[in-house]
Amino acid sequence: MKQMKKEINSDREHVLYLGDWVFSVGPLFIETPFGTETKDADLHFYGKRLVQAIDPLVDVTSMANWELYRMQPGRLEEILDQSKGLIISDVEAKCFHLFPSFFDRAQRKDTVVTFPDRLTSIKTWIEDGGGLMMLGGWLSFSGALGKSGWGRSSFSNALPVQCMATEDLVESSAGFTAEVLEPEHPAVKGLAWDKFPPIFGYNEVAAKPEGRVLVRVKETGHPLVVVGEYGKGRVLTYMSDPAPHWGINFELWDSYDAFWQQSLNWVKKKN
Repeated sequence: MKQMKKEINSDREHVLYLGDWVFSVGPLFIETPFGTETKDADLHFYGKRLVQAIDPLVDVTSMANWELYRMQPGRLEEILDQSKGLIISDVEAKCFHLFPSFFDRAQRKDTVVTFPDRLTSIKTWIEDGGGLMMLGGWLSFSGALGKSGWGRSSFSNALPVQCMATEDLVESSAGFTAEVLEPEHPAVKGLAWDKFPPIFGYNEVAAKPEGRVLVRVKETGHPLVVVGEYGKGRVLTYMSDPAPHWGINFELWDSYDAFWQQSLNWVKKKN
């Protein structure tokens, strides 16, 4: 796994992984009413375990939300042209729309400008045969306070699920387990679903008529794994997090590696 570099040079198939990076700052100490002191800061990639799972199959480039936000217009399309798969996890839809320099009047020189709609570019890429895995989290689907915005985006009709109009987080410290509805589907076949560990939350969605619910949340009946096709391409949605905090137990599942390998192979039409 590598972070975004200028060029993609690999003899293996390439997958772009957007999201699951976070800065942590602190702890914060208050020793006087006149000031505070913050000690320590770190950068975490929560998707490391997922990358380890699929590394035997593909070359993975990871990119944080802020890198996507600052990416020059047209660069995402160039990367997708070299990629067989795309993973989006915990990324707000607006990260694809905004580009800081676009709003700098000094650079615009009072001219009318636009740049390509990245979500439309991704839809076109899938329609032409690309494979997407969209994963859950506080910034996925509708997300916390409904601010993720995927249901209101131009991309929504490419998903096999319908996002809620409001916050969609369903959480419990007791955890939720999984129930398989289509055990023979290549993405979920032969896995140890009877040993699926409790997950601490997921995004509530509704499956579209064309979406196939492979796995649902046993305690609520809400969809957990839904697949669908868009044009010549395939989309798999997993409504929980592949990493902590929702997925801290999920990462320990005996079938964790196999699930992601089979899911990736399915969206890439390898099974």
